[in-house]
Amino acid sequence: MESTRRTVIAGTGSYLPSRMVANAEFGDRRFLDAKGEPFAQPTATIIEKFVAITGITERRYVPDDLVTSDIAAMAAEEALADSGIDPETLDYITVAHNFGDVTVEGRRSDLVPSLAARVKAKLGIRNPRTIAYDLPFGCPGWLQGVIQADYFLRSGDAERALVIGAETLSRVCDPHDRDSMIYADGAGAVVLEARSTPEPVGILAHATRSDTAEHAYLLRMAGSARPGSSNGDLYLKMDGHRVYEYAVKTVPGVVEECLAKAGAGLADVDKILLHQANAKMDEAIVKRLLRSADDPRTPEELAPLTVGWLGNSSVATLPTLLDLLEKGEVENHELAPGDLVVLAAVGAGMNVNALAYRMP
Repeated sequence: MESTRRTVIAGTGSYLPSRMVANAEFGDRRFLDAKGEPFAQPTATIIEKFVAITGITERRYVPDDLVTSDIAAMAAEEALADSGIDPETLDYITVAHNFGDVTVEGRRSDLVPSLAARVKAKLGIRNPRTIAYDLPFGCPGWLQGVIQADYFLRSGDAERALVIGAETLSRVCDPHDRDSMIYADGAGAVVLEARSTPEPVGILAHATRSDTAEHAYLLRMAGSARPGSSNGDLYLKMDGHRVYEYAVKTVPGVVEECLAKAGAGLADVDKILLHQANAKMDEAIVKRLLRSADDPRTPEELAPLTVGWLGNSSVATLPTLLDLLEKGEVENHELAPGDLVVLAAVGAGMNVNALAYRMP
């Protein structure tokens, strides 16, 4: 059988901040609506409803002395060690993020030099042919980085690529906004490698779409909900209900498009790894896929969740989930050789992508 050049995952890594922030720590918050008015419900009731909607009971925040490029490098070091490759042989380093390095003191985005350049320097890589660049693409950024790397590797332009997703959302969320309870910090990374094999393994297909005409500003940056805040700081804001509706309507179609390109159907899929945005939203997406395929399985069987205890760390959720699965650290879920895995994400833009991967 003739061999084909394919992209496979050679190593995974992640950084989970040690600081665990339980919902109880928000008990003394004064949450405000879009008009800057306090909500009628007490904070305890707001938190209770938040858990019912999102499934989040705790999340992770980085310590004050670390920024996004620091934790990106930590996840990268782990992925490189797992792969066993020489970092100097990397052709590309891509860092997916949306806010750059944000310090506790400044709370402003620092984007020059690029985070990828900073990570390359932190890793001590001297090879000038290791090209380092950033990719801001909302929450689907890490997966889009993997998709780009697949093109590089399959074309013969490159042999190895490091793709990192890292974010410190705790530094850009408005403490007076209920949605601040969603956000978390973290980093995940993969080392990708081109291999010639007769077997249909590795990345089989992918699909991406961007809907900006009506949905570009469902997630955006704006001032604090607190009246009188005029220091120029911007915070991440979200039209949560509209994001939910868009995701549940759009993500299943992109997953189905991706599977069709791979010559597979949902019945062939062993695991669905979704961006960990919201437990209820992810469950609704999988339910719609299952109904469309008349598949008797449940979302709990197909889609592992970490959002309940790690929160939503944007671009970091998917590579972190993948790494935890590879290490056997997700309860009731594991990956095995031959498994067909679908990864999918949705986020600011609005952007959606999906990728089909056969475990070697």
